Amino acid sequence: MLNNQKTIVKVIGLEKSFHLRKVLDNINFEIKNGDRIGLVGYNGTGKTTLANLIFGKITLDNGLIEKSRDLRIGYLTQSIDYEVSHFQQSIAEVEEQELFQHASSLGLNKVYNWRENRLTHLSGGEKLKLALSMVWGTKPDFLILDEPTNHLDFTGINWLVSELEKFHGPVLIISHDRHFLDKTVNRIFELEDSRIQFYNGNYSDYRIEKEQRIANQRHQYHVQQRQIEKIESQMEQLKSWSEKAHRDSTKQGSASERRQIGFKEYHRVKAKKLDNQVKSKMKRLQNELDKHKIEKPMEEASVRFQFDSHGKRGKRIIEAKKLTKGFADRMLFQDSQFYINHGERIGLFGENGCGKTTLIKIILGDDISFDGELWKSDSVKIAYLSQDVADLPADKTAIEALGFTERESILKARTLLANLGLNEQLITKAIGTLSLGERTRVKLVDLLMQKYDVLILDEPTNHLDLPSREQLEMTLSEFTGTIITVSHDHYFLNKLCDRLLVFENQQIRRVEMKPEEYLNKDVKSGDGSEEALLIIENKIALILGELSLIDQIDPKYHRLDEEFNELLKQKRNLMG
Repeated sequence: MLNNQKTIVKVIGLEKSFHLRKVLDNINFEIKNGDRIGLVGYNGTGKTTLANLIFGKITLDNGLIEKSRDLRIGYLTQSIDYEVSHFQQSIAEVEEQELFQHASSLGLNKVYNWRENRLTHLSGGEKLKLALSMVWGTKPDFLILDEPTNHLDFTGINWLVSELEKFHGPVLIISHDRHFLDKTVNRIFELEDSRIQFYNGNYSDYRIEKEQRIANQRHQYHVQQRQIEKIESQMEQLKSWSEKAHRDSTKQGSASERRQIGFKEYHRVKAKKLDNQVKSKMKRLQNELDKHKIEKPMEEASVRFQFDSHGKRGKRIIEAKKLTKGFADRMLFQDSQFYINHGERIGLFGENGCGKTTLIKIILGDDISFDGELWKSDSVKIAYLSQDVADLPADKTAIEALGFTERESILKARTLLANLGLNEQLITKAIGTLSLGERTRVKLVDLLMQKYDVLILDEPTNHLDLPSREQLEMTLSEFTGTIITVSHDHYFLNKLCDRLLVFENQQIRRVEMKPEEYLNKDVKSGDGSEEALLIIENKIALILGELSLIDQIDPKYHRLDEEFNELLKQKRNLMG
């Protein structure tokens, strides 16, 4: 039996700066066996930097990280920009049977037969699944997973949740996936303003506790401010009296007053006494602030996106007839027929590697090597946000990369970047020094600056922090144009899409349902309790996400709480 209290990693006084900006300041914590830690925070707060420091990929400026020399760390990095040679080398380094077994469980069949051509055409999800298989194949003692669900389909997410339950060592997960964190972690580490805060429980527990902490801090701050104002008012009054006493002590006075012995001395003493009282109160206030100063709580980030679609076009904007696409060694889809109308929200739904990103490339005109027909209206303008943020020039600043030269465009771009949380300091830095989330925001600004009718979004929430995800969901719901999106964020897809293009059995077919309804349909048709359990867990995660964002006095809270408890009963019944 493993000792769950054994400390695996100890971090003491850790500090790290980049380009004179302190990212991590006096960080202290321990990671024990059995810990399931979610590392959260806004983009650019140093989450990936902390992971790299623990792994040993970069060096710290000050402090100490204690870990055993033979500790095997399985590190899944945030970027999926792996080269074919990297996969081939990694396959050679891990135990092949382990790798192939994990890959098969993730839906990657016959990896041992894959040749260089197959590895060259991997989707983002297939790359991630292969990388996960490699991490598990090294038999690590400690896992660090940086955004592990960004490209994963439902099969992959369920596999990962299941494997994490079986894994005995500690796990550090960097993620903005609310559903996934609720299912996997029991502690939250939050990075904010170069410091770290600790919370017990999963993501929903963290959100509730953080709101309570902020409310308490705000109350204590206002109480202290009122006390400071009271003391400062008293000091002003004493100073006023002191100044009068000083003036009186220098007056010559009338003839009768001059005859009074000690007239000036009396006012000198009075002035000195008042001066001492002012100094005493000032010292008392300073001591109080030195010992118990309460900072004003930082307000949650408010991120604003603003889209604009110009003019309603003809009803049907895209239509496919007998659309067929494959590679030499596999068929993606064939003889597929579907259409997309103006103003619809279409989710592309299917397992990793089924051809979702390939279809996007065909719609954009970037891939013309297909059979069949794909018609699109010449009158529509399409804006595309890809899942790859590595295509931005690393040596240029955000404004340079966006390519705007007119003063008005530059000012608008700067305003949008600021609204997305990229301040002047960040937009004047080379893109190569920005986090992946910050780079995604730069690409969003490029999209926002266009006038368009159709948005094609390939994993749009990847690398975005939670405030940005929630604001993007809200803004896209108000967009009047057409949206075509690939996303494995349960919340995002269910909230946004009302129709699907389903990739299944090498076919693409249009389904007039939301993702949740589509999955429920499979359960109703008698496919078994496993699918029913998945639906219930998705609903539980959705409700937990809503509960974490509303106050207990909200009328909606009680109804959601009852629904949550009912779903838990259903889950227990299904699990026997």
